[in-house]
Amino acid sequence: MDIIIDPASPVPPYEQVRLRIAALAADGTLAAGTRLPPVRHLAADLGLAVNTVARAYRELEQAGLVETHGRAGTLVTAAAAGTPTAAAAAAQRYADETKSLGLTPEAALALVQAVLRHPC
Repeated sequence: MDIIIDPASPVPPYEQVRLRIAALAADGTLAAGTRLPPVRHLAADLGLAVNTVARAYRELEQAGLVETHGRAGTLVTAAAAGTPTAAAAAAQRYADETKSLGLTPEAALALVQAVLRHPC
């Protein structure tokens, strides 16, 4: 993830992290469902305290831009990525249906890609 902290900036480091993640989601670099790095890893990569990155993630979650799913991690929401709610709901229905049919995630994705390339 492309985040650079400017120690000379008057903007606190947690806010720099929060703003950058929000911007990356808004421009599509971080698509809906993208898993963010664990707090400890991102803190180490950026040379920040764990609590600094945790605060950024907490504020992103309060704003509805990410969701934390325990061991599954912190994921970018459809709202943050600018994905229309109806499209996100359609994707969820498709995922549920293909799972009930016994398709693997890879097979389900391949099927969608084939249909998008060559509509029926």
